[in-house]
Amino acid sequence: MLYLLIFNFFTSFPQRQTQDKIPLREVLVVLQKRYEISFSYADNTIKNKYLKLPKENISLSKALSFIRENTKLQFEKLNDSTFVIRNTKQQKSKRNFIEFEPLDEVLVQGYLTSGISKNSDGSIDLETDKLGILPGLIEPDVLQIINSFPGVITVDESISNINIRGGTHDQNLIFFDGIRMYKSGHFFGLISAFNPYLDYDINLSKSGSSSKYGESISSVIDMKLPDNVSEETKTQFGINMINVDIMSRIPLSQTTEIQIAARRSVTDFIKTPTYNQYFKRAFQDSNLSALLNNNSVLVKDENFKFHDIYSKFIWDISKDDKLKLVFLNIENDLSYNQKLTGSTGDLEVSSKLNQQSFTSGITYEKQIHDDFKVSAQKYFTHYDLSSSNADILNDQNLIQENIVQDNGIKIDARYNFNKSASFLSGYQFSQVAISNLEDVDKPEFRRYIKQVLLSHALYGQFNYTTDRIQLKTGARLTYFEKFNKFSLEPRITFNYKFVNNFNLLITGELKSQSVSQIIDLQEDFLGIEKRRWVLANDNEIPLITSKQASIGVFYKKNDFLISGEFYLKNVNDISARSQGFQNQFQFVNDIGNFNVKGFDFLINKRFQNFNTWISYSYNVNNYEFASLNNAESFPNNVDVRSVINIAANYTYNDIKVALGLNWHTGRPYTKPLQSDNSIIRTINYDNPNSSRLDDYLRFDASLQYQFKIGNTRASSGVSVWSVLDKRNILNTYFDLDNNQINQIENTSLRITPNVSFRIYF
Repeated sequence: MLYLLIFNFFTSFPQRQTQDKIPLREVLVVLQKRYEISFSYADNTIKNKYLKLPKENISLSKALSFIRENTKLQFEKLNDSTFVIRNTKQQKSKRNFIEFEPLDEVLVQGYLTSGISKNSDGSIDLETDKLGILPGLIEPDVLQIINSFPGVITVDESISNINIRGGTHDQNLIFFDGIRMYKSGHFFGLISAFNPYLDYDINLSKSGSSSKYGESISSVIDMKLPDNVSEETKTQFGINMINVDIMSRIPLSQTTEIQIAARRSVTDFIKTPTYNQYFKRAFQDSNLSALLNNNSVLVKDENFKFHDIYSKFIWDISKDDKLKLVFLNIENDLSYNQKLTGSTGDLEVSSKLNQQSFTSGITYEKQIHDDFKVSAQKYFTHYDLSSSNADILNDQNLIQENIVQDNGIKIDARYNFNKSASFLSGYQFSQVAISNLEDVDKPEFRRYIKQVLLSHALYGQFNYTTDRIQLKTGARLTYFEKFNKFSLEPRITFNYKFVNNFNLLITGELKSQSVSQIIDLQEDFLGIEKRRWVLANDNEIPLITSKQASIGVFYKKNDFLISGEFYLKNVNDISARSQGFQNQFQFVNDIGNFNVKGFDFLINKRFQNFNTWISYSYNVNNYEFASLNNAESFPNNVDVRSVINIAANYTYNDIKVALGLNWHTGRPYTKPLQSDNSIIRTINYDNPNSSRLDDYLRFDASLQYQFKIGNTRASSGVSVWSVLDKRNILNTYFDLDNNQINQIENTSLRITPNVSFRIYF
């Protein structure tokens, strides 16, 4: 019923038919939907070009001729559904190689909203500079957007805990310009750590990922930044109720450019309603929250802040050579003081938590000839999570630290046999060092563990594309020096257009992962960032492996898409300490596996200015541990059986509106058994994860308005997360308090407004 109401609400708006000239980019978007084709072009090629929209009743060839006459651009046909746009003066040269690489066929443009495309290999592309509006989002937060896709959920509303087809967040491989990231969230998971206004080209692969990707057993999120040199300086500045940011692309010459961006929270200067809601949600189950509820301790000077700084230098050395340098620094800081008043005087101590990630890389690309290109990248990532936890009541101080250092080299080569076939191959050397520190002053105790793992990987992949067939098949071979062990990981993606408008998609992959996250104690790192990165040691933390396969059918005609996809996933050799148990298995260490069987379904209909969709996901996700639950299977901690998303967005002139509903069944938890004893020393639990929380329901809304201040473009927006202000329980667990069982509930964000303003220079 709600879906029909949203549909009728939006379609009741008048459909604007304009004969005014509009940007060529918007014309191309309309033509792609009208004729079920796709265009490939450089942004500079279509820049500052305006024309009227071609009439609807003309053929594709006449529409292209109309554009050619009015813009002097040329269209080169790669296949029946893909066209490359070039300047008339441009000659096909080695420097234009990337433009002529075999392209992934786009199955649907404007998937959920503009700027999102679903490819025929099942992956999803997201271009933030073309992105439309989504419910509850005031800015294009890349990880929040990914959370809107079928098969993706965050069971605790945290983008530091994205679950894709039943996997945990550490099983997702996140790349930032080719470099692996070990930190993904600000505000301890409530917003993305990646500046949303950078011009990302993001690819999400849930299954059948390219063989060039290793070290993950679940999905791949590959974020790429612009590589072209701009013709003019572009700057934008924005502010909302959480942070302020600035970004600029500055061409230093015709062959060099520097990109810079910085974002900083305003939360240590002003406590907005948005901040207050985020603060309650982020710290509700932390040591800070416990102290705030303790009448004997005064907590003061709470200070939380975050920032991220990005820069990239591009140098087109020649038409065949390119050099790129990228830097990214991300940081979260929390500090507070505790004051205890006693007969002997006042005692005051400080606690703090810092989470920092520094990433850098240098990449060189060489065009050997028109059909052969090589690239080499040297990268380094440093992740540091540290805390100083002062327990004023017990006169104790605990220092904890988790450091990851990942550096390596990647070499890639691509050869195009023709417009239909290509071969991709490469080599990667990786050295990962992870250290963990715990230091207690009373009683004195110190534990420091550092492990290093070196690996070498070779991969190859063959790509073949025709009008009806797309095939990607390859394998990755990794050698782990410490274990003297090889891991062979074949991958395949096959898409077949068996009749008009119908596509069959089959994917399969084997993967391995040597770096994962575990939880030693729920109170670690002030109870906020409980997870710490660890390396496989081929003993109590083995190398994790997975098998995944899927089969799906897609129906696409004009602006209407129906897709259904079945998948199976088997993950082996996981540690119980990585699953975050808060029941009878909380302090148990065992090795096991989990199995997922699922189905993703989507209906997406797009009109001229209106887009609506409904998605449904179903999965069954069960654990199997040899020493837990008598070796019988039981539900996974993230076993959310059913998920429904209903949403719509509408564009009218310079106004964009989006509404959306998110519903899913409750996650499992374990109840304690009833006890006749008045004094309880241990909790006797029921069967693991045999109970479920109530269903989750959230309704979101967003509004965005674009306008001009003089000759300067600007925009403003407002969003409301959880319009209904519903109290959703995200997690429930139990502990003992004065020999009585105490139930703790973690709840969702309540109604959370946000307002933004942005100006473009």
